[in-house]
This record gives sequence, structure tokens and C-alpha cells, in this order.
Amino acid sequence: MSGRVIKHSLRSIDTIITTILMPIMMMLAFVYIFGSAMTMPKADYVNFIVPGVLLMTIGMGISYTAVRVNTDITKGIFERFHSMPIAKSSILSGHVIATLLLNLFSVAAVMLISLLMGFRPDANLAEWLLALLLVILAVFAFTWIAVLAGLVSKSYEGASVFSYILLGLMFVSSAFVPTAGMGKVLQVFADHQPMTQIANAIRSLFAGNPDSGAILASFIWLVGIAVLFYLLSIKAYKNKMK
Repeated sequence: MSGRVIKHSLRSIDTIITTILMPIMMMLAFVYIFGSAMTMPKADYVNFIVPGVLLMTIGMGISYTAVRVNTDITKGIFERFHSMPIAKSSILSGHVIATLLLNLFSVAAVMLISLLMGFRPDANLAEWLLALLLVILAVFAFTWIAVLAGLVSKSYEGASVFSYILLGLMFVSSAFVPTAGMGKVLQVFADHQPMTQIANAIRSLFAGNPDSGAILASFIWLVGIAVLFYLLSIKAYKNKMK
């Protein structure tokens, strides 16, 4: 089932542009245009911004999951699969696994470009593995949000709206700029929302100076999101198949 989704995605030029080229272009813009307004040196800003760009890559990637799920629902493809002698769990899990694999490819491409731009992590092997685990868990958790959005939306346009909310949270976080420069109320919100915790956790791991508080908070947020939206997605799917 996941192979079907991957084949369809690789045939879409729009998907490739949005999930790989757009994050790279945003990183180039942040570093070489907006980065000049930052107080930190360009090399330091590259190291600072990479976790945020990785989160943006994930956010853009999963937006297509919501659209694909909604398309399968509205066109009756799920009903067709539901009547076939296949594991019912594979219908949704196929989308999740495909999204995970496609996002990891996009993340790898962004990481390669960031290294060419001067990204120099100081992480050891254990810190790299923990950062990778956080990225995988983030993709998994946010994908279930996308699955639910695709299931409950009446159109593919509506299904893609949730991604703008997710991307909006990234901009009101430490993903691209330190929260210390934000207004007081905005800073309080930014410091306590999941995107900041995840960005700070990955950033600290890449720097070779793990922030245990941010890492723990990230795992709590991501596991909680994954469990909640998995259960909501299964319930929504069962309601659709009645």
C-alpha cells in the first residue's frame, strides 16, 4: 500500500518542488537575505536555522498526505480497498509509512544542502541518532494529524489548510529566530509550544550539548500527539466506512 503512495508522489513534480526545493529555497532566503539582519554571524545562523528548516520540510511534506487521504476517501478508493482481502490497517498505515519514507528523503536532501552552506554540527554518534529519532517521531506524529485532516475534510483544499496552521506555529517559535526577541506574551506562547521544544532539542543535539529538558518535552509532546491523533483518525476512518 505504501508503494502505491510513493509511486504517485514521485510522479508529481509539484510534490517534489514543494517538499524538497521549497525548504531549500527558504533556507537560502533566511541565511543570505534575512540572515544579514541577525546579530549572530552567518555561520552560527546556519547552525541555528537548520532544525527549523527540517521542521518546515516535514510540515510541507505531510500536507500532501492530507490531500492524498482525502482524495482516496472522496473518490471511493478506500471503500474499494475495504472490500478487498487485505489488512484493513494497511489502508491508513500505507499512507503513514510512505510519508515517513518520503520525508526522510526530503530531510536528507535538505541536510546535504545545509552542509554545503556551512552547517557544521558537533554531535557525536549517539546525539545524531537521537536527533534522527526525534525527526522520525515528528514525521510520524504530524502525519497522523494530516491523516485526520484528510479524513474529516470535505475537499482536498480543506484538507491542506491544517498545514498552514502547523507552519504558522513554526514561525511563532524558536525555529527561525530566538524567542528572546519576541514580545512578552508572544514569547511565553512560543517558549511553551511544541515546535520550540522540538527545534531546541534537535539544535542542542546537533551542537553536541543536549538540552535534556527540551528533549524530554519533545518526546512527551510528540508521543502525546501521535497517540491522540492516531485514535481520532481510527475513529474517523471507522465512521467513514460505515
